[in-house]
Amino acid sequence: MIAESTRTKRKNRTRHILMKAAFDRFARDGLAAARTSDIAASAGVSHGAVFVHFPSREDLLEAVVDELGTRVARRIHELSQTGASVKELLEAHVQGLAEFEPLYARLVMEESVLTPRAQSGVVMIQSAISEHLSHAVARESAAGTIRKMPFHLLFNTWIGLLHYYIAHAASFAAPGQSVLERHGPALVKHFWGLIKE
Repeated sequence: MIAESTRTKRKNRTRHILMKAAFDRFARDGLAAARTSDIAASAGVSHGAVFVHFPSREDLLEAVVDELGTRVARRIHELSQTGASVKELLEAHVQGLAEFEPLYARLVMEESVLTPRAQSGVVMIQSAISEHLSHAVARESAAGTIRKMPFHLLFNTWIGLLHYYIAHAASFAAPGQSVLERHGPALVKHFWGLIKE
């Protein structure tokens, strides 16, 4: 029993280390270019250890997309439970994306190279954000704080604004600088100005 518990802990620790290395490598090298051998080297494990935890490179990438979605949506979920305002949720969205901006930027720019399951993971990230934001929008729209408009247009305009800046970061931020940290507050302020009543 003790040996199995130790083995399980070791296995979970290795998986955690591999996921961290995969986050970093996919962000740095790209979704298509990152190699499992480089991920293993970054994690300090054998190349075979990758496949003990993930049957294929695609499974590893899908796990990374799923984990990214969980991490980005976590703060917005927590805030939505407290009745946060639309503006607070937008700010939390920017902060969540900024924390993982290099990897998220790869998803924005390289989505076409993802497997259908990983593409579904990207859709799920947007769906989670949309779900929480829609409740606040409905509440504030009913109160007359923001303009009444179809939610899909509001949400897609917001995502389009973020993705434009992320995809063209070189035009908006110095190399190595987070475009969302630099421009996120201004993007929220601008978008808020468009939707407030």
